[in-house]
Amino acid sequence: MPPAATAVSRAPAHPCLKTHGKEVARLHLFDWIVLLLLVAMYGVLSLVQPFHRFVAEDMMVTLRYPMKNNTVPGWAVPVIAIVVPAIVIIGIYIKKRNVYDLHHAILGLLFSVLITAVLTVVIKDGVGRPRPDFFWRCFPDGVPKYNNITGDVICHGVPSVIKEGYKSFPSGHSSGCFAGLGFLSWYLAGKIKVFDRRGHVAKLCFVFLPLLLASMVAVSRVSDYWHHWQDVFAGGLLGLVVASFCYLQFFPLPYSEHGFWPHAYLEHIGRSADESQV
Repeated sequence: MPPAATAVSRAPAHPCLKTHGKEVARLHLFDWIVLLLLVAMYGVLSLVQPFHRFVAEDMMVTLRYPMKNNTVPGWAVPVIAIVVPAIVIIGIYIKKRNVYDLHHAILGLLFSVLITAVLTVVIKDGVGRPRPDFFWRCFPDGVPKYNNITGDVICHGVPSVIKEGYKSFPSGHSSGCFAGLGFLSWYLAGKIKVFDRRGHVAKLCFVFLPLLLASMVAVSRVSDYWHHWQDVFAGGLLGLVVASFCYLQFFPLPYSEHGFWPHAYLEHIGRSADESQV
């Protein structure tokens, strides 16, 4: 008589990049298309001429700060906001080998930064607030000229420099860095279980590190006289809010029981468990 078959409970297949990568990417193909549309939208909006706000002679008192180079150049913002968080995310994938976590973290990060970038450039173009160094952008020779009737400025500087001078609010450096590094802070909070009620304040400090870096970038925009303090405050708040929405779209709250993995992986485990019982 043959021995009775013993039931073996098998764990779901490990969802690594090689076995599940194509499936996960295919399920979110529409999301990747939307990301490309956001990139195109940002490129087009960047070409739009911003609103030229009325600037009278007496308003120039607060707009005569010297023109300085950027402490944090423009090309460094994508590196700080996207590359740095992506390195951390990839590092965790190498350790945990979970393609759902890798894919959804990268997708959420890109959505956070790109949505913030589009919103920032739209607000910049619509508000048209002059930068603190607007006087020297408008009058590079130091000789001011105003309309005899309206009293508005008549700029004779380089057109591209003048155009950039009307894009003070909100700060793109601040919003972009807080969007990317804010998402990273949420991500780290879930991964190191910062809200596990064990009182490890060191974990909280670790989560605040990305926000500290974003704050340093924001402060540099004021000290470089490229932005007023209200610009960097609004930009940072915008980036952080968008980052929060984007993270929670893909991941549970960090203090929840299943806060380590994305929603999609938890659903994958549930489906695998149901299939094993059939």
